[in-house]
Amino acid sequence: MRGSRFVLVSYIVFLLLPIYWLVNMSLKTNTEITGPLTLFPHELTFDNYIKIFTDSSWYMGYVHAVQYVVINTVISVTLALPAAYAFSRYRFVGDKHLFFWLLTNRMAPAAVFALPFFNLYQAVGLFDTVWAVALAHCLFNVPLAVWILEGFISGVPHEIDETAQIDGYSFPHYFVKIFIPLIGNGIGVAAFFCFMFSWVELLLARTLTAVEAKPISAIMTRTVSAAGMDWGLLAAAGVLTIVPGAIVIYFVRNYIAKGFALGRV
Repeated sequence: MRGSRFVLVSYIVFLLLPIYWLVNMSLKTNTEITGPLTLFPHELTFDNYIKIFTDSSWYMGYVHAVQYVVINTVISVTLALPAAYAFSRYRFVGDKHLFFWLLTNRMAPAAVFALPFFNLYQAVGLFDTVWAVALAHCLFNVPLAVWILEGFISGVPHEIDETAQIDGYSFPHYFVKIFIPLIGNGIGVAAFFCFMFSWVELLLARTLTAVEAKPISAIMTRTVSAAGMDWGLLAAAGVLTIVPGAIVIYFVRNYIAKGFALGRV
């Protein structure tokens, strides 16, 4: 028992240590960061956070990132729901091949699609917009959401569909009012993974934006200059980047737990 507790405590400390060190650095000056090792800030400063919250070139990076992440999550889950239902409930020629092809898109590296997306969006006028990143991320998130939701939908008995039809429900009414609440856990899990992928993805977000829609992950690279690295500002930006993901995890934690028990998570 004591050995198990020691392993658990050690694991938690191991996970929290990088976050603690990031917060610790964000409250220090660059001089102290690059000086001798200190476990706590000797010269406590909030200048790094003030810089981010008062400089529009910094805080708009978070706004842009949240915008395209939310757009992508809504589009991905909305498109994946009927697709997953079709894969689960119907059998048609090439269904397994089509399902596998969707998953291969998810497994492909983002670098493969960076140049085609860049050319396409420049041609149609979507370059440097939040829609460009949101739609590009759909290529990876829609297959993931379909795969997750198909597992949850397959767990719902076919008899429920037949009973609703006998009771006179139209398919759209049944799908929205009855079926979607039944797979609410699956929708929460799919939305979580879509959110997290889009939030942490960097290559496409940098390639498809320039000025007007640049996300915080791309803006953070500006801390490198001829004078050196602005470690404190970079650490503060990193701390604030963790916050949205932590908030999402808090609200969907129950869905994720049920997803591990019931679905394809």
